[in-house]
Amino acid sequence: MNQFYKNKKILITGHTGFKGSWLSLWLLKMGAKVIGYALDPYTQRDNFVLSNISEKIIDVRGDIRDYNKLKQVFEEYKPEIIFHLAAQPLVRLSYETPRETFETNVMGTVNVLEAFRNTRECKILINITSDKCYENQEWIWGYRENDPVGGYDPYSASKGASEIVSSAYLRSFFNPNDFKNHNKVIATVRAGNVIGGGDWAKDRIIPDCIRALEEDKPIEIRSPQATRPWQHVLEPLSGYLLLGTKLAENPEKYSGPWNFGPHLNSIVTVKKIVEKVIKYYGKGRWKDLSNKNHPHEAKLLNLDISKAKFYLNWEPTLNIDETIKLTVEWYKNYKKNDVFDLCINQIEYFENKIKWLED
Repeated sequence: MNQFYKNKKILITGHTGFKGSWLSLWLLKMGAKVIGYALDPYTQRDNFVLSNISEKIIDVRGDIRDYNKLKQVFEEYKPEIIFHLAAQPLVRLSYETPRETFETNVMGTVNVLEAFRNTRECKILINITSDKCYENQEWIWGYRENDPVGGYDPYSASKGASEIVSSAYLRSFFNPNDFKNHNKVIATVRAGNVIGGGDWAKDRIIPDCIRALEEDKPIEIRSPQATRPWQHVLEPLSGYLLLGTKLAENPEKYSGPWNFGPHLNSIVTVKKIVEKVIKYYGKGRWKDLSNKNHPHEAKLLNLDISKAKFYLNWEPTLNIDETIKLTVEWYKNYKKNDVFDLCINQIEYFENKIKWLED
């Protein structure tokens, strides 16, 4: 991957966000020329802000719903590869702002696809959606890429719709069977509950834990028995980056949807995650705030990663304890260490773990 991405022009929408900041850092480490298009970061403590990424990339601020401004970025910088992460990413917020959620997550995707379609130099587009894009039956089996998409809440429905839009563009304009005529390829990627350092979003379990621990308050849990596929942010990013190389190698074979989830032993309850955070942080307590009147959130969700394992030779690198430990290490050190170096060290640790497993 290092050689593939070196000196390539990469556009990341949503680069100021949690996953976007880590993807920007990893691509910088590999020598890519990164262009970012996004709104301002959520807080001044975000990974993007503290690691000073804006000084090392082309940093463009704009709304993904603003097609004209987005199109100007495509026309000016002519990126070869696009990672589309810009989104309204929160389930509970989607109940408060459903219109904004659909405008951002659906029409934002349309805008990116249109700009990609109309820019000759663009070759590869990877649309990052969510494991919540599936029509969740709350069964124990993992969802496969050919299972129906849908969604109970506005956020999940918007991500399901983003998948449908991407599929329509793939078949209508970028059909793999006609690749020689259009020379473009798109894929969508779906990950589990992603955690890691530098996330301060509201109503996400790790940021909620850290805020409580820093203030010496009990961690409040809404759904302690809810089960999720937890994974460190570098896990799915490694899958997205690997997929990018494969799309360039064989676009007909690798276009379409892909799951990047954790091993089965990382599919655990919120309660267990909180207990592990307290263990590795070295202090803390929690209390149950379950309330049947809270907005609906799925209790059980799992991804089948067989396709990525057998066709990409990709599988998760970290177990659940390594995931929590690496995450907590960021939050215990961000005040006293250079955050850019802290992140690069964690990426290098992850890369070395991959090499060790391969050997």
